[in-house]
Amino acid sequence: MKRALLCTVLCVFVAAVSLTANAVDYPTRPVRVIVGLTAGSGVDVMARIVGQKLAEATGQPFIIENRPGAGSNIATRFAAQAAPDGYTLFVATVANAINATLYKNLQFDVLRDFSPVILAATAPNLLIVNPKVQVKTVEEFIELAKKQPGKLTIGSSGIGTSPQMTGELFRRRAGIDIVPVPFKGGPEATTALLGGQIDCLFAITSTALPHIEAGRLRALAVTSRARSPLLPNVPTVSESGLPGFEAVTWFGFTVPSGTPRNIIDWLNVEIGKVLTMPDVKQKLALQGIDISGGTPDQFGVYMQDEFAKWGRLVKESGAAVD
Repeated sequence: MKRALLCTVLCVFVAAVSLTANAVDYPTRPVRVIVGLTAGSGVDVMARIVGQKLAEATGQPFIIENRPGAGSNIATRFAAQAAPDGYTLFVATVANAINATLYKNLQFDVLRDFSPVILAATAPNLLIVNPKVQVKTVEEFIELAKKQPGKLTIGSSGIGTSPQMTGELFRRRAGIDIVPVPFKGGPEATTALLGGQIDCLFAITSTALPHIEAGRLRALAVTSRARSPLLPNVPTVSESGLPGFEAVTWFGFTVPSGTPRNIIDWLNVEIGKVLTMPDVKQKLALQGIDISGGTPDQFGVYMQDEFAKWGRLVKESGAAVD
């Protein structure tokens, strides 16, 4: 009798779970994926690859909408105002973690206005130098900078960008005085480094790799926790005298707060499947992008940590945008 009752209860429970999981027939129409950077950027490439696979699996378009500007704040604000129905996704990045403190008058709060779905990927920066700088390791670079305070220059793709804040973190951890030189974007900074107008730069792997392979630039270290498969002989910054150093660009899918949990869970599972596909992994690896994954809650904790980390650094640096 008890066994029969237990079986009945379990069957009802399983049925209830199944009903909940399938309560929303999703997606039944096109889904917008909002990206805060231009077409061709690392986050855009990742979003398009994932969106194409989701469209193939569901029969519904996942349309990438690039809304660049104001350090991705234009796209963030637009997505935050979207209906929480699962038909607008927003690709959050490390820029959002930096901007939360850098900008003083934001009209949104990413941690409040969005629900995490999945941390899709990360991409390390490379510390690269012009060959005229006679160093081959991070240790030698730090030693040179300490011997010549205020002489070496470090470029960036703009104030508040991931490369610029990575440079600030490096400067503070190493205890060196190097002069920041911001540019309008990564290509301009790379051009200046190639021309010898600046001495060093933190740049994304896909941008720097062709110049490194051609011998026009020299890679000293990678900013991720582990070495990059694309440059296995280049050590991490952490290996090079600054233990624990890690500063990566990350990309993660989110939805406006209030989106039903079963849609969030569906997206988490389906995007997770896409990220494990061999062809997807290969395409992203060629861009220097490392697959992540995990649960919505794990991504939420990751975001909290990143917002706190970069918030402290922005405050310490004194950087601010009204």
